[in-house]
Amino acid sequence: MNFWIVLQGFSLGASIIIPIGAQNAYVLNQGIQRQHHYLTASICTILDMIFISVGVFGGGIFFSGHPQLLSIITLGGICFLTIYGCSSLKSALSSQNDDSHLPDTSYNRKTVLLGAMAVSALNPHVYLDTIVVLGSIGGQFQGTERLSFALGSIAASFIWFFSLSVGAARFSHLLSRPGVRRCIDIGVALVMFIAAIQLIRVWI
Repeated sequence: MNFWIVLQGFSLGASIIIPIGAQNAYVLNQGIQRQHHYLTASICTILDMIFISVGVFGGGIFFSGHPQLLSIITLGGICFLTIYGCSSLKSALSSQNDDSHLPDTSYNRKTVLLGAMAVSALNPHVYLDTIVVLGSIGGQFQGTERLSFALGSIAASFIWFFSLSVGAARFSHLLSRPGVRRCIDIGVALVMFIAAIQLIRVWI
């Protein structure tokens, strides 16, 4: 295994995953609420691992040959992001910003699981970042170097999502204060709405 190729994969993976997006906003929100935040980070990491592996080892060709599949995923993503954004905005505009007004996605394990899967699997930007971008770069390597690149990118996803989740949970007593919580809810809603608008442009 080539350490420098692992480091390259880690650096490129981090540069793509860390910028704020729907996945990060969802992981942050669940961490603050301390509602199955480890499960949320795990699902996002596992799906990224699958997508990165598919891209690096040549599976991106499948998606390029089935544009209708990407359209279906995009439509599902638009619906989910819009609903979640409205839920976060409703929470922010509530007269009392306490646990009873948090988005419904935080109430049970099944809903959180589906939400984490939706914010990843129904987000075409995730496919573009992992399968297309990382896949096209990692696909240039051969043999163990390709594996090294994939492992580095996957490690970046794992470290980032769990750091974000654990950090949000650790400082939830500060981040859950009504004023801070309201700002975060508004920020999450804006991220979701912007992502939905971007998907609408792609879909149209």
